[in-house]
Formats: sequence, C-alpha cells, structure tokens
Amino acid sequence: MAKFLRIGVHHSNVSGYTSKAWSAHRFGKNVILKWGAVEVRGAGRKRQIFWLGNPRQKTIRCGTEERAQHYVRRAISRRLEHQYERLSESLPIGQSPSRHKIRLGGGTLATSLFVDIVRSTEKAARMGDIRWAEVMNHDYAASRKELRAARGKEANSTGDGVLATFLAPINAVQCAVAIRAAVRTLGLEIRTGLHSGEYNVIGGEHVGISINIGARVAAKARASEILMSSAVKDLLPKAEIALKDLGLHSLKGVPNKWRLYLVDSL
Repeated sequence: MAKFLRIGVHHSNVSGYTSKAWSAHRFGKNVILKWGAVEVRGAGRKRQIFWLGNPRQKTIRCGTEERAQHYVRRAISRRLEHQYERLSESLPIGQSPSRHKIRLGGGTLATSLFVDIVRSTEKAARMGDIRWAEVMNHDYAASRKELRAARGKEANSTGDGVLATFLAPINAVQCAVAIRAAVRTLGLEIRTGLHSGEYNVIGGEHVGISINIGARVAAKARASEILMSSAVKDLLPKAEIALKDLGLHSLKGVPNKWRLYLVDSL
C-alpha cells in the first residue's frame, strides 16, 4: 500500500483543509484509492494521523495485474508532483476520537455559518429607520441566543447578517435551523450558507478562501434555504440530517465547481 500526506493548503486545493492524506492499495487486478482530510497530531515517530470524517474511496478495475501496477505507479508519481510526503506503510491512519469536530488549535479550522436577511433594504425602507432598528435588535438577540445554545462563536455582523464559526459541523446546521425558525416570528426570512475549512483572523477580520466559499454558498441560497458545501456534508453524522443533492455549482471568484446540498429536514 502506498500512503501519502500533505500538510498545509496547496495552490490546487481550495477546500480549506489543513492536511490531506491519500492511499492506493492494489488487490490483484483492482486498485482501491482512499483520500480525504486528516488531522495530524505530534511529530516524528510520535506523529498520529486521523481521518476527519469518512474518507472518500474508489475502486479502479484495471483488467490485468500489469495495468493495475502501472496505474499505481502513475498515481504515486502524481502525488509526489503535488507535494505529498510518502508515509511508511506501517503508519496507520485512524478514525479521530473527535470525528465530528474540526480542531481550532494553533491553526484555525471551523465550520462557518453565514446568515443573511432576505430583501433587507426593501424591508428597511418600508419600515423606516426607527422600526427597522428595533427589528434588527430583536433579530440579533434571537440569533445570538441560538449561537450560544449551539456553542457557536460570532465572528462579526454584516449589517443585515451574521458570520459565526463552530467546532462541530452538526452544531452549525442545527443553529441555522433554529435561527431560521426564530427570525420568522419577526417577519423575517434568511438565506444561509455553510462551509468547513481554514481561515485566518487579520485585523479582527476573518479571511481566507474558506470564508469566501461560505459567503458564495450563502449567496446561492433562496429565501429560507440552508445550503452547505460538500466539505460540511462529508463531516456530518450519517442519516441524521436529510439532504438534497443540488449538483455542481460555480461559485463566483472560486476555482472549480462545488457540490451543494440543501437541508431538507433535521
């Protein structure tokens, strides 16, 4: 079995994961590939590697053992070109004890939640400044109450919305559902976007490709919709949330297409 690890975000990887692992195992005429985001603990001989969520897996049927061997050699060559480190075959990649959490240690990894009020300018013009300010105060109070309950951390407010981060992706989804229900009592509708990845805080602002992706996911949502990227979906407990696959989408200013999911029920 060939195993590889890449620490840090590579120029071709916009998903925001800090580290990625990849492995290829040949079984006769077939090759089993496994890859995904990982958490790395320790260094040197004490280094431990854990999958974040369930790794993706694919079986390649090559037809002959010779073709299977050739496929593995080519795949290994590509990993080395993409700055992967080759690992010892004896080094295991286990399942993290904190499987459904993204650690916020020295690096900053989290699930970001973007909440935006639909047609806020139109509503503000209709209500007037004083009434709209009252509604917004109630909106922020309701949102912050749900954030505290879900152990979310408010990053900043955007005038008519909120950006928050969560250690556990499932908490972010549950919080989005709770906020949607809470603000409906104020006559408001929101659109919501979720993405898991790495960000930095510079001058009090949360910046990074993962923040941009989360904002673009939210922009794709319609009134009352909660959308998430595949990066969040891959880290959620199976069968706990009903999701609708919306297919691949282009996100403005973001490379490649992204698969988006709609929260159907919780």
